[in-house]
Amino acid sequence: MFIHIDGVLHWATCALYTSALNGGTSGNKNSIARLKQQQQLQHPTVGGLALLRKPPTSVLQPPKWYNPFAPVRLLPSRTAHLAAGSRFQGKQKSGSSSYDVMVDIKHVNLNESSLCGYLHIKGLTEEYPELTTFFDAEIIGNAHSFVTRKWDADVKVDKEHWTLFKPFEPMCDIFTQESFKYDFQDKDVIFMRWKEHFLVPDHRVEGITGASFAGFYYICYFKSTGEIDGYYYHRSSEK
Repeated sequence: MFIHIDGVLHWATCALYTSALNGGTSGNKNSIARLKQQQQLQHPTVGGLALLRKPPTSVLQPPKWYNPFAPVRLLPSRTAHLAAGSRFQGKQKSGSSSYDVMVDIKHVNLNESSLCGYLHIKGLTEEYPELTTFFDAEIIGNAHSFVTRKWDADVKVDKEHWTLFKPFEPMCDIFTQESFKYDFQDKDVIFMRWKEHFLVPDHRVEGITGASFAGFYYICYFKSTGEIDGYYYHRSSEK
C-alpha cells in the first residue's frame, strides 16, 4: 500500500523486464512494479543576476504593438498527476525479486505529446546500488500512434503489449488504421511509450553488469487514480 504524503491514497504500477542476456533493468511481462504519485515538488527559487551595464532601450520598453491585456495562449503543462515535479514510487517485480522504484517527472508538454524525467531503482546491481536513468516519453495521440515502428517492435509486438491493458481492448482491431487517432485530452487513460536513453549522472557509461536499458516501456496511465501500468519490451528479453 502506498499513501500520498498529503493523505491521498494512490496505487500505480509499472512493469520492467529482466534481460535474458544480462538480467538488466528490463523484466518479463509477469513483472509488475507498483508506482504511486509521491508529491508535487516546489520549483526551486532562482536568484537574479546583477546587470553589469544598462540594457538597450528596446529591452526596457515593449514594442508599440504590445498589448499587455491581450490573451496569452499557454502551453499545457500537466494533466491530473502528470506534471513537472510529480513523483511516482513503488515496487518493480522481476521473477522472485523486488526492487524499490521511483519515477521523477521533470517536464511535460501536452502540445507536443511528450514528457521526460528520471527513473530510479535501488538494489538492482552491486556496482550501482542506486541506478538512475533519463527517459523521455511519446504520448499516444495526434503526434504519436499506437504503432511503434522502431526499437525492434513491429505491429505484432505492439498488439501483444497494448492488449495487456484492458482500456485498449476496444481499439484492438483498429489501432493500425492510418485514419485512427486517439484523443487523450478527453480520456481518463493516457497511453505512452517510455524510452530510457542514458545513465545519470555519467551518460558515457554504456554497459552495466546485470542491467540494461536497451528496450522501452508500453505505458498506461489513469488520470482518475494516479495509476501507471507498464510492460517492458526488448527483443532479447525473456517473455
